[in-house]
Amino acid sequence: MAIESSVIPLPSELVVPPAAYKAAAGELNIYLVVFFSTLGALIGSLINYFLAIFIGRPIVYKFANSRLGHMMLIDEEAVRKTEAFFERNGAISIFTGRLLPGVRHLISIPAGLSRMNLTKFILYTTLGAGIWNIILAAIGYSLESVVPKEMLMTKVMEYSRHLSIAFIILGVLVFGFIIYKALQKSK
Repeated sequence: MAIESSVIPLPSELVVPPAAYKAAAGELNIYLVVFFSTLGALIGSLINYFLAIFIGRPIVYKFANSRLGHMMLIDEEAVRKTEAFFERNGAISIFTGRLLPGVRHLISIPAGLSRMNLTKFILYTTLGAGIWNIILAAIGYSLESVVPKEMLMTKVMEYSRHLSIAFIILGVLVFGFIIYKALQKSK
């Protein structure tokens, strides 16, 4: 889980549901599965957070202006906009970012770049990662009684895809609301 929350995008879907499946079969403890997966996510997030603080903006901007950065659709303007948005909406960004695929393993970087309050960062990271891990654990746990072991990952990926879509929609709604509120304030 620490790997997933760092810059290496290893999906938690490969770890948590199978562990929860084993918990349902009596081989592991479901509470420990959720606890340690959330702890791992927090550790990986803290690695990114501190790397962003210590390596800092020059490297991020250099990457954003590189060919690889452009291939990943990242440029200097995108980094500036992300920093500005994050300074205004850091807490909700961390929380919802932990629930969004493709974002969850990178959301700690703008937190570190903006030097977000560490206690706040830990709280929102733990809440977001905890919710995601509870959902994944519930999927794996519930599938134990109805899905043969060899079909587990197929079903998990199917459910994960549906959850990802739902959380993306939720994220868009939350950020849309934030933008709406910001526009209302500026009037």
